[in-house]
Amino acid sequence: MRTTFDRLRHTICFELIGLLILTLGVGKLIHMDMTKITVLAVAFSVIATIWNYFYNIGFDKAMLKYTGQLNKSLKIRVFHASLFEFGLVLITLPIMAWYLKISLKEAFLLDIGMVVFYLVYAFIYNIIYDRIFPIPATQTEGNIQSEARE
Repeated sequence: MRTTFDRLRHTICFELIGLLILTLGVGKLIHMDMTKITVLAVAFSVIATIWNYFYNIGFDKAMLKYTGQLNKSLKIRVFHASLFEFGLVLITLPIMAWYLKISLKEAFLLDIGMVVFYLVYAFIYNIIYDRIFPIPATQTEGNIQSEARE
């Protein structure tokens, strides 16, 4: 599994890059007050950072338990990113509606736009991150490799 330092680096870089893209790009696209978008984006970034940290620990533990390894196939990556975003929508939807003083339906549509962005972004980011910082061999993989040599 990844170290705490690695998880923190992953999460902080993910949120900083996503926040930059979101506030500069999406704020202009939806023609909303940039101050409100920035405040909301920063708040959601903090929420997503905390969610990301705990979600990935839980996901990795579940992967190890059910598959015995941490290498993610394309199918698992799509599932991983989708489940992450679904959980985040449940957390952020009421906050968005309240802060922007819009209906839950309007907030849902806006949130779906953010979900689509982050779904694609998370998929691409995680592939690049895993290539730059490969996952260390798990204890199970190490034991299998040692036994194969004997």
